[in-house]
Amino acid sequence: MTDAAPSDRTVDALLGRRAGGRQVVPRPSNVVIEFDAPWSTDAVWSVDELIAPVAEASAPMLPTFPDARNSAVLLVLADGPDGAEVLLTRRSMRMRNHKGEMSFPGGRCDPGESPIQTALREAHEEIGLDPTRPQIVGELEHLSTIVSKSYIVPVVATLDERLDLSPQTMEADRVMWTPIADLTRPGTYHRERWGLAPLDRPLHFFLLDDETVWGATARMLVDLLILPR
Repeated sequence: MTDAAPSDRTVDALLGRRAGGRQVVPRPSNVVIEFDAPWSTDAVWSVDELIAPVAEASAPMLPTFPDARNSAVLLVLADGPDGAEVLLTRRSMRMRNHKGEMSFPGGRCDPGESPIQTALREAHEEIGLDPTRPQIVGELEHLSTIVSKSYIVPVVATLDERLDLSPQTMEADRVMWTPIADLTRPGTYHRERWGLAPLDRPLHFFLLDDETVWGATARMLVDLLILPR
């Protein structure tokens, strides 16, 4: 009698990879997975170290397709016992799009709003963050998403302390402070290439013990972590 083949979860555990969340990732059949992380897996960053290279000046908003909807998110950092931590939310399973996905507070820009105003307003509405508390640092590289047809401005901000925040609307069902050291520890990050060359595109993944951060949110975290220092 031969032993049964180990499950994917068993193989991941043997290789030191973390479990991640239960959300369903719509992977195509032709996926190439790469495990090399572009940062030190034992580094511990402070907030000051993370934000030092963030661009202060606002870049012009240049949507990459005609019907793109201008949006902004708030990437909030605060120092914790294990170095810098980032504020993440989990979208409710009741949402029509991106249900169960990890995200940053944010949404569509109202007419006449700047990305900073949008990010602060949305964070106040979604998780009760007082818009006067965050100290705005600057912006990360803008990005476009295919599925939601959004043009997103990631606004980076800091807090003097980790505030106890909670979901205020049906949009999110979890708010969590996640240490950057937890995102960069071994067995957490990998990159996947979806599609066939030359049209393939990279997607980033952070598999935590009980959540998976991927898509645009993971891309913004990667952009923050690989800024020249």
